[in-house]
Amino acid sequence: MCQERFELFEEDLNPTFLYTWKARRLKDDTKYHSRECLEIAYILSGTGEYRIDGEAFTVREGDLLIFNPGTRHQAFVTDMANTSTEFFVGASDIYFKNLPKNTLPLPESGCILHTSGELKQKLFKLCASMEAENTVCWPGRYFMMKSFLMQMLLLIVRQQAKPVEVKTGYAFESINKKYVVEQIVSYFEDHYAEKISLDQIAENMYLSPFYISRIFKSETGDTPIRHLINIRLEKARELLLSGFAGSIKEVAEQVGYDDAYHFSKLFKKRYGYPPSHEKKA
Repeated sequence: MCQERFELFEEDLNPTFLYTWKARRLKDDTKYHSRECLEIAYILSGTGEYRIDGEAFTVREGDLLIFNPGTRHQAFVTDMANTSTEFFVGASDIYFKNLPKNTLPLPESGCILHTSGELKQKLFKLCASMEAENTVCWPGRYFMMKSFLMQMLLLIVRQQAKPVEVKTGYAFESINKKYVVEQIVSYFEDHYAEKISLDQIAENMYLSPFYISRIFKSETGDTPIRHLINIRLEKARELLLSGFAGSIKEVAEQVGYDDAYHFSKLFKKRYGYPPSHEKKA
């Protein structure tokens, strides 16, 4: 299924949560019916059968059924010794590009998504959370139910979409490059006294260290580490000129260096004289 067909919402995801209920099916549905809203049914255990738009389907634990508006469906009991326990959620105000209102994309096999592994466990957990929330009227109950609903919708969509692989060295538009560099510089300014790792920054920004170094140098003419060193040395010099009474080791620690000797070497290389000279001036 083509991801572009439904990966983007027409507007922010802001569904209306309508209802939820859980039941063990002990008898057949009496009516072949449809709804105007979106209805999702998850088979928590057991087996059964559904007639959906004129076609019969066997359902079992882990099956998720998507009933878009107007989808006619009817449930049947096929084995009283192993009847299905089903969890239903109703929702509206859902918008995907190129799809009618309140319509979810369907799997290639039809309206039933067969789940297993991690997805199955996540859906089981969401159903359990919604059931627990539904039994107690805590403040904010509706919004909690809505948050569970949003997670469920996104899991369904992600299951059918192909993830886009982020390639090393992927080139952002120049405005995004500038933004990334500005964020890094701002972080350096605020955290220069702390231990800073380029690998950690890269991980937090979901980029590779190589890519960050490349775009940083293209925007500033310097490497991230050299830029951080310059900030630290400038802050150290400001501290010394302000009359700081502590030792050179304490100055070094104030700007992120544990090794006073290493700090002194960097300072002398930058300014042409050791920090002790600045302290005496």
